[in-house]
Formats: sequence, structure tokens, C-alpha cells
Amino acid sequence: MANAKPQVSWDHVHIRTPDPEATAQWFVEMLAAEVVRTPVRLDVKLGGASVFLAPVTAGDGVNPPPVTPYQGLDHIGLAVKDIDDLAAQLKAKGVEFTTDVHNIRPGVRICFIRGPQGISIELLERDAKYK
Repeated sequence: MANAKPQVSWDHVHIRTPDPEATAQWFVEMLAAEVVRTPVRLDVKLGGASVFLAPVTAGDGVNPPPVTPYQGLDHIGLAVKDIDDLAAQLKAKGVEFTTDVHNIRPGVRICFIRGPQGISIELLERDAKYK
């Protein structure tokens, strides 16, 4: 089967953070993630995906977060319902918006927020009739 197509599926997103507990709590409080504790790691479940939170300590050779936009992985995108209501809730909690809610084309509204360690997170709502 030398020409067989690879079979892939998403397994996880990996975030390096100096404070895994605080990062986990941010995702819980802001985006209703679920904390998952394992014997070796603290993770969160976010929209059905696993997000691994790896601790960073001074002197371990991990670079500081880049400033967006930059080349490479630019952001993560999360589908949401009622983006305007969610945006209002997040603003009330002090979340930084790098781009306010707006229409990018008919039936698609987006915004960008800054998560822990400068992670750029896109929130988007799609009207089913435009899919």
C-alpha cells in the first residue's frame, strides 16, 4: 500500500505556559473549557479538542511568545453561537479584543481576542444558510 492516503485526525493543541493553572482557569472562565488532570499533565478540553498545557520555567530555553501577526501558526479559530453576546460577556470580564466583532462576508461574523501567552484566538459565527 505504498500509495495509500495518510489517515489523520486532530489529537491536540500544545500550549507552553509559565502558569498552567492560570492558563487552564482562563480557558474555563472565558470559553467554558473543561479541566482534565492526568498524572503527568494539566489539560483542558475546548470545543471537543484537547489542549495540553506544558509548564515553562526560566532558563529552560523556551522563547517568549511572538507578537501577532507573524509567519507560521497565526491563530486558533473557535466556532461560537451568538458571537455578540459572547463578546459582550468577554469584554465585561476584561478580555482584550484585538479585532472587534464584524462581518467578513455574508453570514460570517468574527472577532479576535488575546488569550494567555499572547495566543490569538478567532471567534466566529457562521449562518448555516451560507455554509
